[in-house]
Amino acid sequence: MMTEVSTSYPPQPVVVAAVISPQFIVPYPVDLAVVRKVMTLQEGKFEVLDINGAVMFKVKSKLFSLRDHRVLVDTLDNPIVTFQQKILTAHRRWQAFRGESTDPKDLLFSVKKSSLFQLKTKLDVFLAGNTKGEVCDFHIKGSWMERSCVIYAGESSAIVAQMHKKHTAGSIFLGKEHFGVTVYPNVDYAFIVALVVILEEINQDTSGED
Repeated sequence: MMTEVSTSYPPQPVVVAAVISPQFIVPYPVDLAVVRKVMTLQEGKFEVLDINGAVMFKVKSKLFSLRDHRVLVDTLDNPIVTFQQKILTAHRRWQAFRGESTDPKDLLFSVKKSSLFQLKTKLDVFLAGNTKGEVCDFHIKGSWMERSCVIYAGESSAIVAQMHKKHTAGSIFLGKEHFGVTVYPNVDYAFIVALVVILEEINQDTSGED
């Protein structure tokens, strides 16, 4: 059960984005914690917790695939989104599909680097209905290394979610990294989690073309 947080936020235009499902939209800000287990190839190395520490989402890998596949699942292991890297694209385009599908008709959105060479993170997000792809529906800017990326609506300055790093010496010692994600009101928080997963994949994959 989601808990309302009392954090104060600057006024922003209301952005209702039921990209994955209206069930993931609430009229108040949602604070999430992402826990990454470093230096491990095991399942469950990426988990998303609510402010009470309960697991809300996990990321699983599809092994023995010709492409990089990841699946976002809920607490009951129901598949929410399947991620797939599109092959032979210079801008590291990732696609997100509903459930376990990779059928084009189930495409939800795609994410790509805004430019070929980047010193800081800048990604463009295109919803499935945006077939021309001339103007992005969301964009992400910031520093992945510092976990300080911000997600904006369209090409505007209206913030829909932002990341903030938080870790302790103990968590690093235990081989875990923690960072927070604040999702603004009326924004699909499962969609934001999906963007964070792709953000990590794009920034971890440093081989080949950018």
